[in-house]
Amino acid sequence: MKYINIIIPFLLFLLPVIQQPSKRSETSQRPSFGQEDSRKYLYVAVPGIRDYLGYGGHGVLVFDIENNHKFVKRIRTQGYHADGTPSNVKGVDVSIPLNSLFISTLESLQRIDLETDALVWEIPFEGGCDRMSISPDGLTMYLPSLEKDFWNVVDCASGSIISKITVFTRAHNTIYGPSGKRVYLGDIGTPFLHIADTESHTLQAKVGPFHGGIRPFTINSAETLAFINVNDLLGFEVGDLHTGEKTASIKVEGWEKGPVRRHGNPSHGIGLTPDESEIWISDGHNMRLHVFSAEAPYQQLTSIPLKDMPGWITFSKDGRFAYPSSGEVIDVKTRQIITHLVDEAYNYVASEKMVEIHWKDGKISDAGDQFGLGQATD
Repeated sequence: MKYINIIIPFLLFLLPVIQQPSKRSETSQRPSFGQEDSRKYLYVAVPGIRDYLGYGGHGVLVFDIENNHKFVKRIRTQGYHADGTPSNVKGVDVSIPLNSLFISTLESLQRIDLETDALVWEIPFEGGCDRMSISPDGLTMYLPSLEKDFWNVVDCASGSIISKITVFTRAHNTIYGPSGKRVYLGDIGTPFLHIADTESHTLQAKVGPFHGGIRPFTINSAETLAFINVNDLLGFEVGDLHTGEKTASIKVEGWEKGPVRRHGNPSHGIGLTPDESEIWISDGHNMRLHVFSAEAPYQQLTSIPLKDMPGWITFSKDGRFAYPSSGEVIDVKTRQIITHLVDEAYNYVASEKMVEIHWKDGKISDAGDQFGLGQATD
């Protein structure tokens, strides 16, 4: 009797601990979300730095933006090399009317239904795939080949090819203008930014020449200016999208170029804050972001150190957070790193392919962009 009186209170004390699941189990087995009134999530596709699995593994990792970017779940994806290992993710974009996330890898394009997290289809494309962009109405995609001389125009619902646009030599980054009338095509092999007309799916104009081949770039919401990383420049250049002229070439002050581990370019990654007041660019050698005013003469404002080499930069739709590909979440106003993205096993996550998605009543209601585009006229 004496022992029973001791044991029973002890078991009652332990009961809440026994019944409570571990934090790791809770996050990895959490059921699908989307029925809340409204939510904002960051979708991060991995492997999003080459095919390195040490930056988050394979799949799409979902983070709750309004809950300190806490890990929510991992969505299983396809996209494999011929040897069965996960392939490099090259781009990520969203179709609101189709309620779908699209992921391009070196070899193929995937469409995922985000209401069920199920794969709708995966289609391999001759010539491979690179960083695509989807029309504002969510129905048409411009999908570059893997640094070949053409872009495919793709129907987002079926994945079928509508048309093909031949450019110069090395198709790469793509931005579908917010007007829906023009698409901006970055070709590494030429110092010109090409512009396609979306009615005829033909080349309409070009901007430049710039200092070198076109690397990451962004545009303002009025589609009057492009801010461009170019080969061999630690900095950026500016192009007038109406006149076709280069209007400025800006070098980073106080920092020297040096060897980089990826991309072979001093600045690979540029974003315009949604209010179009600042330009943020990547510095791979010095592992920093450099911040500039987005008005001529483009004053250099500050530099922010990172834990790893950045190769991309984008922002939350409301402009509060900056997301470099090295995995930090930065408060844009204070320039402070407020957290780091981590997966269900608390490993650091890094990717050059991420996009913000808003949910309302179980459906996608709004979405950001992988490029850090200006939104001043929204």
